[in-house]
Order: sequence, then C-alpha cells, then structure tokens
Amino acid sequence: MRSEALLLYCMILPFATAGFPEDSEPISISHGNYTKQYPVFVGHKPGRNSTQRHKMDIQQIVIMNRTLYIAARDHIYTIDLDTLHTEEIYFSKKLTWKSKQPDVDTCRMKGKHKDECHNFIKVLLKRDEETLFVCGTNAFNPSCRNYKMDTLEFLDEEISGMARCPYDAKHANVALFAEGKLYSATVTDFLAIDAVIYRSLGDSPTLRTVKYDSKWLKEPYFVHAVDYGDLIYFFYREIAVEYNSMGKVVFPRVAQVCKNDMGGSQRVLEKQWTSFLKARLNCSVPGDSHFYFNILQAVTDVIHINGRDVVLATFSTPYNSIPGSAVCAYDMADIASVFTGRFKEQKSPDSTWTPVPDERVPKPRPGCCAGSATVEKYAASNDLPDDTLNFIKTHPLMDEAVPSIVNRPLFLRTMVRYRLTKIAVDTAAGPYHNHTVVFLGSEKGIILKFLARTGYSGFLSDSLFLEEINVYNPEKCSYDGSDDKRIIGMQLDKQSNSLYVAFSSCVIWVPLARCDRHMKCKKTCIASRDPYCVWVREAGTCSQLPPGAKVPFEQDVEHGNTDGLGDCQNPSTTSHSRGHEGYDRERITDWMDPYDSSENTDPHVADSFHNQQEKKGDSAKDVLAVVQEEQDTEEDEPAVIHIAPLASNIEPIKPKEYAMLDLQDEDIPKTKEESYMNMLNLPSDESVKDPPVMSHYTSDQMSHGVHNALRDHMTFINAEQSQLRKTMSRKINVLNGHVKDLSKSLKQITASERTNSQLLVQQNAILEKIASNLMLMSQQQHQSAELFISVMQQGIQAFSASKDPSFSTRSCATASETSTRLKNESVTPGPSLPKSGSRTYNGRMTRPSRSIAPHANKGCSNCGRQ
Repeated sequence: MRSEALLLYCMILPFATAGFPEDSEPISISHGNYTKQYPVFVGHKPGRNSTQRHKMDIQQIVIMNRTLYIAARDHIYTIDLDTLHTEEIYFSKKLTWKSKQPDVDTCRMKGKHKDECHNFIKVLLKRDEETLFVCGTNAFNPSCRNYKMDTLEFLDEEISGMARCPYDAKHANVALFAEGKLYSATVTDFLAIDAVIYRSLGDSPTLRTVKYDSKWLKEPYFVHAVDYGDLIYFFYREIAVEYNSMGKVVFPRVAQVCKNDMGGSQRVLEKQWTSFLKARLNCSVPGDSHFYFNILQAVTDVIHINGRDVVLATFSTPYNSIPGSAVCAYDMADIASVFTGRFKEQKSPDSTWTPVPDERVPKPRPGCCAGSATVEKYAASNDLPDDTLNFIKTHPLMDEAVPSIVNRPLFLRTMVRYRLTKIAVDTAAGPYHNHTVVFLGSEKGIILKFLARTGYSGFLSDSLFLEEINVYNPEKCSYDGSDDKRIIGMQLDKQSNSLYVAFSSCVIWVPLARCDRHMKCKKTCIASRDPYCVWVREAGTCSQLPPGAKVPFEQDVEHGNTDGLGDCQNPSTTSHSRGHEGYDRERITDWMDPYDSSENTDPHVADSFHNQQEKKGDSAKDVLAVVQEEQDTEEDEPAVIHIAPLASNIEPIKPKEYAMLDLQDEDIPKTKEESYMNMLNLPSDESVKDPPVMSHYTSDQMSHGVHNALRDHMTFINAEQSQLRKTMSRKINVLNGHVKDLSKSLKQITASERTNSQLLVQQNAILEKIASNLMLMSQQQHQSAELFISVMQQGIQAFSASKDPSFSTRSCATASETSTRLKNESVTPGPSLPKSGSRTYNGRMTRPSRSIAPHANKGCSNCGRQ
C-alpha cells in the first residue's frame, strides 16, 4: 500500500506544487452605480452654482476636533463632521493662502510651469489646542504659518519652510509635533538632492541627518512618522546602499531618533543625530525563495490590538513590474528588538556588507538614548565618547530586518491591475468593539475592506476579504474631462461610522458598511459576516447599531453560518432578475454584468453579493443560469427550458419566437438525495464516450435570423467553456489540498521507525478523497458538455421550425415525426423580455434570464383545435 501511495503522490505532485497564494474573493461588491449616491465635496459652498469649479489639487485630509481639514492648492477647507450631507458636501470655512507675485515670477523664471507655481499645502498639523501649523510649497519657496484653529485667522509672522516642507508638490514629506517640537522628513533644496530628517522649533537644538551621506539616506521617499515612547519612528523607502552591486534596489525602512537627542560633540556629529538607526522591513511571502513586497506605500499610527502595539503597512511591487500589493503587521516590540541587534558594515567599497562582531561595538552602545538604562552614565548625547559617536556615524544600518507578524502578509492582492496605496483601520468594529477592520485605498478608486482575524495565539493571523467598493464618482470628480482615480488620503470617523476618501479633485463620504442592501433578508445579512451589520430581531431588518444601542440582535462574523435560515426576497439582489424568487447560498448571486449602463438609476442594482462561505465551496459562481424551483408543482408536470434568440439585430421578441423544449423525465432528479446519488454513480469505461457533436447546418438550410441566433449561441458556448475551465481550476485547488494532506501523512510515515496503523488509515482516506474527486471531475465535465450540446441542438431545430410558414398548421403527429427528441412540441407565448433582468454581452442587447421551471404541458391537448 505504501508503494502505491508513493506512486500516486509522485504522479499528482507536479500539478499540486504549492505556489504563490491565490487572491481571495470578496464576499460582496459595491459598484459605481451604487456608490454614486454618496455625497461628494468638490469645493463648493452652499448656494454656489454647481457648474463653477476650480482645480483643487488636494494634497491631504486630516480630522481634528470633529472637523475635517482639506489641504489643497492655495486653499484649506473645513467640513463639520456633525453636519448631515445628502447629495453634496459643502465647506463651512475656507482659508486662502496664495503665493505672492514675486515668488510666482521667480518660479517661472526657474523654468517651472505655471500650474506648478502655486502654494500647495503639504503640512497641516495641530500644534496645540488652539493653533494650526501650516506649510506650503509657495511657488518653490516653501513657507510656514500659524493659524487660529477655530477661525483660521492668521496669528503671527511667516517663517521659512526649508527642511519642513518640500519645494515641489510631487515630493513626499512627513511631519509631526511631539512635546512642542517639529519632526519633519523632506528635501531641503530646489533640486531635491539633500534629503533630511529634521527637528526644529521648541526649546531643543535643531538637528538633522548627515548631509550627502548615502549610508544615512539615499533618495528616500518618506511615508509616515509616529511618536512612540521616547522615540520618533520614520517609515520610508529608499535605494538600498547594501545592494548597490545589483542596481537601484528599493527597500522599505524604519528609522528611529531619540526625543532627548541633543546632538554630538563639537568634534563628531555636531548638530546632527546621535541616535539615528535604520532597519529593513520584511514583508514577503515565505518559501524556498521569498517573494518580497519592497515598495512601502502607507503606514498606520500605532494601534493597540489584543494587548500589543502594532502598525499595519501596505506594500507593493515595483512600478515597472507586475502589480501586486500586500498588507503586513509589525509589532513595535519587534522593531525595538532589531535596533538592539547587530550592526551592518561594508569594510571596503568593493566588499559585501557583513554583520559587525559584538566585540567591535564600542561601549556605551551606539544609538541608545542618553540617560536610558543602558547609558545611565551619560545624561546628554553630547557627552558620549567619540568612539561611540564615530561608530554611529559610519554604522547606522542594522543587520537584521524587522519581521512581520506571523512572518507573512495578512492580506494579498496580486491578480488585479492596480496597487494598494492607502490604509485606514478600525480596531473597535462591531457591537462589542472586538473586531479589527482594515480599509485599503487603491490607484483605481477602489477600496478593499477586510477583517483582520486572530488565530489560536490570540493575535493577528490571517484575514477575511469582506467587501470591494468602487467609490470614485466620475460624474462629480472628473475635472476638464480627466479622471484621477488615485486615492491620496483616507480618514476614518468612528463617531459617525464613516470614511472620508480623498482624490485630487474631490472628497467622498463613504459609510463603513452597507447593511441597508440586505433589508429584510436575514440570510444575506448573516452571510455577509460584516462586523458592522447585525440582524435586529424586533425590527426584522439588517442594520448598523448606533453607539450605546441595547437591542437583541444576531450576528456570525466568524463563520457566517446560515444553516436553517430560509430563502428570502431581497430587493438588493432580486432586482437583477425578476424571475429569481429567493436567495440561495448555493446559487449564483453575482450580478455584475449588466450594470455599466448609465441608464441604470437604481442604486441597489449595482450592488453584488458574493457568498464565499468556506464550507459551501465555490460551485455557486459557476452557474450561469438562474435556477427557479417551485415547491408546489405537480410531480407529473415536465420541466421546460425557455430559449430566446440572442441576435442583436432582431426585433423585439414575439411570443412565437419562444420554443419550449421538454426534458426527459429520467434526466431530472426527483429529490436532492437522488441528485447526490447520481453524482456518486461513477461512469464505467464503456459509458464514458466522446462528447456528442452538434449537427452541421449550412446557411442555405436556415433563415437569416436563425443564422444570427446560431452565431450568438456559439459565442455563448465559448463563454460556457471558459467558465467550465475556471470551475475545473477550482476543483484542482481542492485536489491540491488533499495532496498536501497526503504529503504530510507520507512524511509522518517516513519519519516513524515502524508502520503506524492510524497513519495508514488516514492515508487511505486521503487517497479515496483524491480518487473520488478526480472521477467526479471527469464525470461532471462529460455530463455538462453532453447536456449542453443536446439542449442547443433542440434549440436550433426549434428555431428552424418556427420560421417554417407551415409550422402553425402542422399537427402534433407531424411534429413528433419530424423530431423524435421533441416529444411534446408546442409553441406557446413565452415570458416577455425582462428589462432589468436582461444581460448585456459585448455591448449588444440581450437575452432574458433562462430558467428551468415547471410548466404545464398536457401532451397534444391542442391538436383538435388545430
């Protein structure tokens, strides 16, 4: 038995090799036609003509004191978060700060375009409870001002923005106030050559990084800064100096500086950081050769999850490679631990970078904050010995990288043509405030929402993809016919349960959840697994509970179990197909195709709901026809299929252009148990034959309309085949899981000194699952092709017969002699073409939803009247 198992394992292994993790599918999707109802800010005040607009060039958005501040070009707008908005968001106050004409003239003289010679607001910080600190590019002459926070009144004189604000709006910068001091990271010159991490203002001396030293900073792109304990951490990406031999390799970094750093002595590092250290951030997919996401895009503030302080960050692949994004979490304790590890050095310009032996590290340890437990002897950094200062000047890089939690990404997105660039987190989601929900912004105006789940360790382990939301509104956000869908900022307002999403030309208000689309349907509400949505028992609706509400409700975020819940009429899904009587977890619920039309005004129609319950599998997505089951139909009534022509050039379908095709009674399982037994009835070698081939028809044998219908049916067949391939791919993924179990079992057998009967039993069970899946896949593929082609043959024959002028006078006997397969052929008025349920294919008009439904056909009861 062991040899047979090894042989089967070797045969299947090449097809089941563990590869790159697959993208998970969202449970639900909200399309643009649904989200266009959300209010938008485009720079207007109440009463202003909505047709008048100016280019805003929004740089960032910040929430402070229940007010949303929007930093744009030449202006700062404020929006009251407690004000309700319907169709459009209006600002409550506007601050205008334009560059003076001499600055604009100098900017133009330096060769800059007129659109660049404006004052782009790049720094917007709360300096204290009453003061707003603002810095702008000021036509490539950066300046800073203080304003009164509540009235936006200018307070005192203007100061230089050098090293506090970039010259160019396209350059990245970060800044924060900590203990009255401004910590900033940007470039200090017009050509953006001198990058700097800088401290200014306050009562401490001004400090900066070493100038023009690639070991400290090399073409950095600053992303975020956080205040944590005695340190300030800067997150950025830069060209890795330790990989110069491989070209311009970009690495994500985290750097630290001490708040009490006073600079070095007059001999070494005077007016420069003595505590600057940096390390690489590791966000990669593990394996024999790790796949790294090196382009750091966004980082959260320090958040508290399950007793640990962490930051979440989004990464992407390089811009000249295949798009891919990942979200990794980092424990602040792990970051601190790396900075107490080994240093890295390059002994000569041509040598590789190697760890520094511990015996060569001077005492006190370089990089520690003066006065800390390890450097108690030195109260100030300028008292440190020269050996320590010289070492930190030439060794700012740590050898080890900061590992991500669970050593792999929490969330991956690689099968899309966009990158994730922004992140916002709610660590207290749900009625019990015990869930962590992450919102990710992309380059294409799409927001992804996922649940960060905890494992057996009680900490972050994996994620659940909840929702994909297309929030960009081209009708309102487009400026001069151009669409900039790149999300540049997201701010989460927990009090109003809303997310403000900033684009360069608009800001959109988005609710954290869309519970209202489930309406009265308990099944879809529970299946959504959204922490914000609960089923309120008394009201019988799916809704989001307001803070402090105490009402009985039901929710299953962990499993989304809907066993025992009956189907329901859900307006948000049934509006796509009038013949769809209820929602079934094992039936298709993807309604994305028809809703790109601008004529569609129903906001619910654009909303799709995908059921991705892990226990149920993915078979629901493979069904293209909407199946309708009537429980009260008599058993002796045969089922029929309504088929309508697909040609786009025909007139509206007349009743006689429908043909009802009878299915053989033996082809239809009477019960679910019979259907299941048919699946287990595996075909023998004799019964598995080549799939039937459709009869050949020439253009002379059929009318023009039927010829067009046949052409479109063949197009539909190709779509069916494509869907079948996707189905088989998912089946193979299930098979891969069994093979992995087999591999684990074989390794256990090999490792044991004697044969373990329990392992052999487990191995046999796995082999049976593999064999059963392989045979079921073969049988399902053959039966699907045979049934589909048989139905298509009957449809073509029915269409040809419907064009025969003598068809209306033929008797039932003649019809039965014409085709033995059409036992009870009759032509009756079919259902009228549904408007909302019609599908759009390649821009052409449409076919109605096909349904397999009971139909009363009493044989030849109409023969006498004919």
